[in-house]
Amino acid sequence: MTPSSDRIAEVLTTGGVVLLPTDTVLGLAASPAHPQAVDRIYALKQRPREKNLPIMVAGADQIAELGAVLSESALKLLSSRFVPGALTLVLALDPIRAPAWLKGRKEIALRIPDNALLREVLKNAGPLMVTSANLSGSEPPATTVEAEAQLHGAPDLTVAGKGEAPAPSTIVDCTTSPARIIRNGAVSEAEIKEVLA
Repeated sequence: MTPSSDRIAEVLTTGGVVLLPTDTVLGLAASPAHPQAVDRIYALKQRPREKNLPIMVAGADQIAELGAVLSESALKLLSSRFVPGALTLVLALDPIRAPAWLKGRKEIALRIPDNALLREVLKNAGPLMVTSANLSGSEPPATTVEAEAQLHGAPDLTVAGKGEAPAPSTIVDCTTSPARIIRNGAVSEAEIKEVLA
């Protein structure tokens, strides 16, 4: 039985790590309010610490709370048919408006997922660090069972399932002009160019 969004949010807001399906690949989620939970994601994935974790938000109001600077290209992409969806935007940060857990960061990568359960969790728990549920450098696993077998340890809660897309999100750097794709993924280069034209 799938845990409720309230149960998932409770685990996250009390410092747990959750393995769960997203609208792209399977993800590992932790609340940035709990640095030890974020540390556990790095350990589970064996991910180098210099690689920052992407952030998922429920909607535009949470983007504003992060102190993100929305360039013209970012505004176009956020209002496109690919959001919510498999589109991650790299945005500059306003250090005056950014929360304490983003101190020292000049930019963030964030996305609004097209997954009703996950968005409900994000509304309840606030912005989350969410990254693919695979060992660093390995292919994303197809199911949560495969993910648990691959990870270096176990999450606190697993929401059984599989990713909804064969590819991760497309990452677009909106801090440069023109914006540029820095990882090809579920949204094609042609589709991005069409939005930004």
